[in-house]
Amino acid sequence: MTAVRWAILGPGQIAESFAAGLRASRSGVLAAVGSSDAGRARAFADRYGAEYAGGYDEVIGHAGVDAVYVSTVHPAHRDLVEAALRAGRAVLCEKPLTTSEADTHRLFAVAAEAGVPLVEAYKNRFSPFAGMLGDVVATGEIGAARRLTASFGFRAEERAARLFDPALGGGALLDVGGYPLSFAVHVAAAAGIAPDALRIAEAEGRIGPTGVDEHATAVVAGGDFAAHIETSIRAVLPRSARLVGDAGTIEMPDAWGSRTASAEHLLIETGGQSRTRTAAVVHPFAAEADAVAALLAGGRVEADEMPGSHSVAVARLLDEWAAALPRG
Repeated sequence: MTAVRWAILGPGQIAESFAAGLRASRSGVLAAVGSSDAGRARAFADRYGAEYAGGYDEVIGHAGVDAVYVSTVHPAHRDLVEAALRAGRAVLCEKPLTTSEADTHRLFAVAAEAGVPLVEAYKNRFSPFAGMLGDVVATGEIGAARRLTASFGFRAEERAARLFDPALGGGALLDVGGYPLSFAVHVAAAAGIAPDALRIAEAEGRIGPTGVDEHATAVVAGGDFAAHIETSIRAVLPRSARLVGDAGTIEMPDAWGSRTASAEHLLIETGGQSRTRTAAVVHPFAAEADAVAALLAGGRVEADEMPGSHSVAVARLLDEWAAALPRG
């Protein structure tokens, strides 16, 4: 695979994981780091051996960059992604790609017009585990998928900083609610239910004193399938998931994996018999980078692991979920 020269835009905590992932990838090298703080960009570049550091526009336009990884605060994603796409750079953007369905749809239109890849970085979607789960559902091994239960949540001890600032895209839904939503979209698609057929059927949530959603639940429904999902930035939630079909069940003791290792086990029960399926473990950030490299090599603009239709559906469902929560 031809080497892909990456730039990181937004050298924060999650960018550290991506930089480490590039070292584990088959194709990626870190060439540049961009930030609104030149000193911060240079310090990050020096830590990871990137030759170039500068402001966002400088890095996007640098001739030695093939692809950019966007990991700034959520509201800054849209403009940086669009600038990179129009400059002909492939883009891997941290979730959420944008803070609305309309903006998400627009960016995929820009990517199609520019003819360069755009991928939303739901890292669990690029693992062998996700592929194995999709295959089990698609082949009907547990019959038709009926009910998914999944959650993603952690406890932030203080109501402070980005997570609790509405102006910075804070709140549980935008920070981690997309994980169980994306999971539901993936399972539904494997079961033959189109992403645009899914709707938020029920929703409950708690808005905290800072004005952001802190804990929320929802039922995502389409046809005979329903996903019961939960997210939080004020409570540690189970990392497991369960899928019930009309002929069996799938238990996922760890549905998400970590920033350094993907999930690996499915426990399948049908006809009173249990068996375990095991997937290869990969570095999730390396897998994302290699997926973008494969798109560049193949002249394609959307990843099968997380296609644009799925990103748009997740953005729409996040909008619906947020609109259903009481305010004031």
